Amino acid sequence: MYIVVYAFRVKPNQERTFIESWRALTKLIYKNEGSLGSRLHKKETLQYIAYAQWPSEIVFEESGGNLPDEANQYRDVMRASCEEIKVLEKLEVVEDLLEQNPNGK
Repeated sequence: MYIVVYAFRVKPNQERTFIESWRALTKLIYKNEGSLGSRLHKKETLQYIAYAQWPSEIVFEESGGNLPDEANQYRDVMRASCEEIKVLEKLEVVEDLLEQNPNGK
């Protein structure tokens, strides 16, 4: 598995717009590009961290050509709602012990 970690600094009063456009774009990437999804975390006021999961680095690197036109609209809105977007890390997963259910239930 391959992980890409992003940092977003959102413009004041744009948090809802950012989150909605991030969600819509992420769903399209999952549906059309083979990603395993993403999680968005709030670090502090107007600062967010997201990590996207991919089956492999190759799938990630080859992604982008299968998105519908509406993805550009969501991407543009997301970018316009941010002061800064950075890729912090690209990581290969060595061990994965995250569980969906507490205590294996």
